[in-house]
Amino acid sequence: MVRDGFRHVLLLGMGGSSLCPEVLARTFGPARGFPRLHVLDSTAPAAIRAAQGRVQLPRTLFIVASKSGTTPEVHAFHQYFFARAQAASGERAGGQFVAITDPGTPLEATARAQGFRRVFLNPPDIGGRYSALSYFGLVPAALLGLDLARLLDRAERMAQACVACVPTRENPGLWLGAILGALARRGRDKLTLLCSPELAAFGAWLEQLVAESTGKEGRGIVPVEGEPLGRADRYGEDRLFVYLRLDGTADSGLDARIRRLAKRHPVVTLHLEDPYDLGGEFFRWGFATAVAGAVLEVDPFDQPNVQESKDLTRDLLDEYKATGTLPEGEPIWSDEAIALYGDGATASAVAESRSFAAALKAHLALLRPGDYAALTAYLHRGPGTEEALTAIRRRVRDRFRVATTVGYGPRFLHSTGQLHKGGGDNGLFLQFTADDRTDLPIPGEPYSFGIMKRAQALRVHLMGDPEAGLAKVRRAVERIR
Repeated sequence: MVRDGFRHVLLLGMGGSSLCPEVLARTFGPARGFPRLHVLDSTAPAAIRAAQGRVQLPRTLFIVASKSGTTPEVHAFHQYFFARAQAASGERAGGQFVAITDPGTPLEATARAQGFRRVFLNPPDIGGRYSALSYFGLVPAALLGLDLARLLDRAERMAQACVACVPTRENPGLWLGAILGALARRGRDKLTLLCSPELAAFGAWLEQLVAESTGKEGRGIVPVEGEPLGRADRYGEDRLFVYLRLDGTADSGLDARIRRLAKRHPVVTLHLEDPYDLGGEFFRWGFATAVAGAVLEVDPFDQPNVQESKDLTRDLLDEYKATGTLPEGEPIWSDEAIALYGDGATASAVAESRSFAAALKAHLALLRPGDYAALTAYLHRGPGTEEALTAIRRRVRDRFRVATTVGYGPRFLHSTGQLHKGGGDNGLFLQFTADDRTDLPIPGEPYSFGIMKRAQALRVHLMGDPEAGLAKVRRAVERIR
């Protein structure tokens, strides 16, 4: 495949089908002579245009990845890019596509009907978030030119170290899972991941694994990834830190900061010899998360609220097909740049506010010790957006001494969404959407990507330039005392 002139690979996926490939692409990059891998998991029109702009369509191999074969966002991506490939290549368009799915899914049938170059049928008993070492992770890894034997050898070593006959203290998956579960039961349920810079991408995959596996029945472990490292006194008593240390390139300054942190909070350090040890970590963390679920007395292999979100999205889009509008409600507060939508305690807290800063302060004042603040954004993940959201979460963390998370929609619905809905009642949410400067139609559907995005959001709506709107939010947060 990689010798057929493809310079780019664009993976179209969500959640378990996209997060491991993103980790591999960001950690390793392509080997010499292999194509660059890009991942699209956002329905924001700006993100889709950006993905299209990063590749040369005639020289791009598209991977359509969905375990169920019915994920609405992946289906929409497939329709959009297949239509463009058809416009350029006609009946030969299928030769630019491969599918990864379970046997017997609608995606398998469509892929064969459209003449896809290859259909990879994954073992159906592997859950999406546990699928890193299956076709969902290994096909993208092969296209990047990674040494699969080396990656799988590290996974096999870890698997052998975790077999039942290994004593608990020497079993790397068992003792980690026991720590995660036991400390969560004692209130340290904010699993905060710290990484050597070369391993930073691993956190997004781990976030889905832990949140979706443990966040149910009113309890769960809140994974915190990408939060800037602060002083030890900026954290509450609800934290457990895990440090993924790449031994060959470790930063002595980061080591020193983590040693200071460990004087006040529990810190677990996991040592990696080189990035290929991620093969072992994919296994270790899957094993440990299952153990933690057992300690918390939840089923780590189901995700009832993720399916609920998918069904709600389909219901809203069906309503749009029938009526031409979405049931968005009226804003509870607005000015010329921002509109706030919410209900319950949020509506009561901000109803009397005379400015956006006052409204935001009233909302954040609902935070209590042991809570976490989740920033979710249906925005294009550009550098400006990343910088603004990082600054906002740092300020919220330091001012209120609570854990903070950032998720981009709609992918967070396929990862932390299960925890948000099924976990403990200790999350405060600030969700952002923005007007789309230019929308994109979905071939064969009466709605656009912009409508699909709005069907999944209760939100702080940024009117006009999204980065300008986020800057206003950032200034308001920084003024909170």
